[in-house]
Amino acid sequence: MRIISVFVTLWGCFIWGFSGLHAQNSLKTIKLDETRVNASYQELKKRKTAFTTEVLSGEFMKQHQSGNLMHTLELLPGVRSMDIGSGFSKPMIRGLGFNRIAVAENGMKQEGQQWGSDHGLEIDAFNVEEVTVLKGPASLLYGSDALGGVIEITPSSFPVGNQMAGEAVVLGKSVNRSLGGSLMLSFCKDNWYLKGRYSEQRYGDYRIPADTIVYLTQCIPVYGQKLKNTAGMERHASLQTMYRNSRYRMCLLLSDSYQKAGFFPGAHGVPDISRVQDDGDSRNIGLPFSRVNHLKVSLHQTCVWEGGALTARWGYQRNRRNEWSAFHTHYDGQMPPDKDSDKELDFLLDTYSGTVDFRAMPSARWEYVAGMSFQMQQNRIGGYSFLLPEYRRGTMGVFLTSTFRVNSRMSITGGIRYDRARLHASAFSDPFLEGYLRKQGYDEALIQEYRWRSYPVNRVFGDRSWALGMVWQPAGQHLLKVNMGRSFRLPGANELASNGVHHGTFLHEQGDPHLTLECGWQFDLSYTWQFGRGSLELTPFSSFYPNFIYLHPTGEWSVLPHAGQIYRYQGARALFWGGELSFVWHFLPGLSYRLTGDCVRNINLEERIALSFTAPASVRQTLTWEHRPLCLYAESHSIFTQKHVDRNEESTPGATILNVGASAVFPKFRVQMVVGNLLDRKYFNHLSYYRKIEIPEPGRNFLLTIQIPFKQLLK
Repeated sequence: MRIISVFVTLWGCFIWGFSGLHAQNSLKTIKLDETRVNASYQELKKRKTAFTTEVLSGEFMKQHQSGNLMHTLELLPGVRSMDIGSGFSKPMIRGLGFNRIAVAENGMKQEGQQWGSDHGLEIDAFNVEEVTVLKGPASLLYGSDALGGVIEITPSSFPVGNQMAGEAVVLGKSVNRSLGGSLMLSFCKDNWYLKGRYSEQRYGDYRIPADTIVYLTQCIPVYGQKLKNTAGMERHASLQTMYRNSRYRMCLLLSDSYQKAGFFPGAHGVPDISRVQDDGDSRNIGLPFSRVNHLKVSLHQTCVWEGGALTARWGYQRNRRNEWSAFHTHYDGQMPPDKDSDKELDFLLDTYSGTVDFRAMPSARWEYVAGMSFQMQQNRIGGYSFLLPEYRRGTMGVFLTSTFRVNSRMSITGGIRYDRARLHASAFSDPFLEGYLRKQGYDEALIQEYRWRSYPVNRVFGDRSWALGMVWQPAGQHLLKVNMGRSFRLPGANELASNGVHHGTFLHEQGDPHLTLECGWQFDLSYTWQFGRGSLELTPFSSFYPNFIYLHPTGEWSVLPHAGQIYRYQGARALFWGGELSFVWHFLPGLSYRLTGDCVRNINLEERIALSFTAPASVRQTLTWEHRPLCLYAESHSIFTQKHVDRNEESTPGATILNVGASAVFPKFRVQMVVGNLLDRKYFNHLSYYRKIEIPEPGRNFLLTIQIPFKQLLK
């Protein structure tokens, strides 16, 4: 970025005023060499940390607005989207997901029922302006649930000057006849900033390039190539208040997210062709369906002074998820509940959390951060079915990090953290199952074993994590980052105490109350080379887990009706390795080529086979032409065949998907048109919720986005 003209003007004004007072000592001629600043804010932020980091600006988020946060982040190498139909998605980073990925907004971790593969993020994609993705272990910074990485969502920054601003966004998709919109209004006056946003999306049954699917060896028709009852809607409202002066900053964020989506009836419960027949309405949401509501309040405060800063973050979250299905029972004598008789599962999770840290910079070379964090959770259950018991969990951690700047080109960072947690899960006895098993003639020992669907769990965990990293810039064009350390994760309540049929995974999942902590040793390397017309980035990594918790097919047949084989959570030694590649070349004015790729492999060292839900290797090639105000691009996304699978997990064939898009930015509005899966290719996502029942990904999709911003200065 060229700043010489501004610099010369300011410096010239100073010299002119100075010379008027002291003409006898004035300088007759001022000559300055040209100055260039090549590093953007995002690049400078990446160079401050030894973690492998991707920083996405607000402009990037607007250019790739899709109404789904994970579909936007999936453009990054190493980041994948685990999809649930066309509505919900959740993140995976370098082959790890679920409770191993922390999503933080305003400095607070998002807490919900993220342990399930059919549970998405309850975050407004329209309200995300800047995202930082930390690939690899980040337990040192965020404690448990950050063993695989972190997605940090940064709230809006404080505008410059008094102003009123706003934005209106309209979004439409053809594949599911989606229509969405978002309205934002903000005011900035002196030291105060207020911003409010309301967003809503509604979509119908989505289309797939297939006429039939196969579930449990039964062929099920897909009428009109539309998956019945996959319609849904989501609604988000948020309010953000900020205050700042020379020494104090405050950000208060209040948000409420509501989502409702149907389940394809041919994949819920026992297959029944009659349930998938076309009902003539592709936008209604019938049984079965899920409903999620997430309320969040967070307060972020910082006091700064010369050489130090004190930061405190407080938050409360209430996450409620329930699943509805026509009442059915496999046991004699079980009657439907008097109220909400079709409510199959109900989870209500309350979370209180806080973090306080102190940052000291005694000299230009040394920087220290010390702090502590706590979290308290309580989960209550309901519904006529059972999967997870009620539980309470409390955690507390202390940490210390230090950074030493050897010189202007090298810095070394290290830190250590200790966390302690207690989890108490209630016991649950199922008298209906006991009576059913007794009528079936099972022996008394097995009856008593299955009668207790959940044994009482009262466990205390404690462990440490540490990291040591280096950032070295040997020359202006080269950047090398090395990071190694030990991380851990507390077992979740589902891994310790679940015991029931989880329709989201089509398995009888069973926890093990004797599981120990999941821990791992990681090594990350990142090399970036920026040359005249482009850049190259390589990020290899490897991780060893002495106790990696996963769902293991036991070979035992469940006595629960229609449950199949028992999959039990257990620990094993596991090894992960892989890497990402990013290459950008601006070979002609306005014309650029971008190549990104990623690959992750793993092995269960106990059984010498792969772990389940391992993302296949992929390569994206994008050709972009820009000439203001127009931008055109064509993208080829190649997904490799995934044969590296776990026992009883199907391999997934590869595919190449073509996408094209165009956008134009005018003074008054921005318009964007994208065609996904241009050739209407039938392909499968190995991480998809519906992959197990051979439902392919959505077909050709036209996406139109119109953004209308406005701004008015205030006196």
